[in-house]
Amino acid sequence: MTERFQGKTAIVTGGGSGIGAAIVRELAAGGARVIVADISEEDARRIADEISGDAIATDVSDPQAV
Repeated sequence: MTERFQGKTAIVTGGGSGIGAAIVRELAAGGARVIVADISEEDARRIADEISGDAIATDVSDPQAV
């Protein structure tokens, strides 16, 4: 894959599973530094470790958490 996102940073909410995790993988494959944000810290960490990214537990429905 091309390095289309080289030098870019992306934050993906809901990145710990499903479509969000697929987006995380595609961005990382394109060269982006990806921060995986998910309500489940364990899921976020699992995906972040897979792509050598960063993880953060975040509940986007809570304004104080964001």
